[in-house]
Amino acid sequence: MTTTAVPATTRKDWASDQEVRWCPGCGDYSILAAVQMLLPELGVRRENTVFLSGIGCAARFPYYMSTYGLHSIHGRAPAIATGLATTRPDLDVWVVSGDGDALSIGGNHLIHALRRNVRMTILMFNNQIYGLTKGQYSPTSEVAKVTKSTPFGSVDTPFNPISLALGAEASFVARTHDMDRQHMQETFRRAHEHRGAAFVEVYQNCNVFNDGAFEKITGRDVRASMLVPLVHGQPIRFGESSENGVVQRPDGRLEIVDVADVGEDAILVHDERREDPGLAFALSRLSHGPYEPTPIGVFRAVERPEYGSSMARQIADAQERRGAGDLKALLRSGATWTVE
Repeated sequence: MTTTAVPATTRKDWASDQEVRWCPGCGDYSILAAVQMLLPELGVRRENTVFLSGIGCAARFPYYMSTYGLHSIHGRAPAIATGLATTRPDLDVWVVSGDGDALSIGGNHLIHALRRNVRMTILMFNNQIYGLTKGQYSPTSEVAKVTKSTPFGSVDTPFNPISLALGAEASFVARTHDMDRQHMQETFRRAHEHRGAAFVEVYQNCNVFNDGAFEKITGRDVRASMLVPLVHGQPIRFGESSENGVVQRPDGRLEIVDVADVGEDAILVHDERREDPGLAFALSRLSHGPYEPTPIGVFRAVERPEYGSSMARQIADAQERRGAGDLKALLRSGATWTVE
């Protein structure tokens, strides 16, 4: 059997002819550029690539990709993607969502797609606000956030998207941000290569309704001291001179320390392949908000059965045991039938 080589492409080939219409300065532009520049390197075909979205600013993404795509309804993109991924294993399925779209009305669809380990790459843009509907608080907005829908300040405890994904037993969980194209592309590459459900939280600035939400950790002048890079097999260190590190105390708590005070051997070594998600979960709780040193990179990357493949094997086994069914005969058999 011979296979046809994938033709070489450029970013221009992956960009549609639609005018990109986000607010000037929106972080979505840099995420779009990162994806369009990465896809030519992945060795995939445009006709085998699908982008699905729900509702929100991020949901415009499929319009700007020269691939198949669907702008679906609020929060339902993971459900639609589940149907597509399980019936068409030959396709690369991407889901683009926002924090409101994915974690509010779409919360159930998201956690079940993750726990089932459906083969899809989910990019969740988190700007801690509802942008498309003009600035209401979202499931990730901080406590006391004053918005049009919380004029006296939000009293809701916000979701931690990474913790949520890990709690749903997602097999691949990562975080990146819109100010570092190289980091975005490497994170998206890893997510795409994963055989199962891959969840990537992208810190994304909404410069109109929540400007500077992540500036205290992603700004160029503070990035080295506020972003904690997670690299598999490497000690978790950060700072201008890697002078800070993360240790695990006897009670399991993680704590940021000066490496000079505890010694290099005491620094926690990151293990993204650890089956138990407990340590990855602890890392997701290291910071209480985007104003403290915050882990970034791949939290978890483990292998477990992929939903579509498991379902296909189950159907094939049933057909082998019982023979192929006759759908026409079943539909014309009357009002009732017996299931053995």
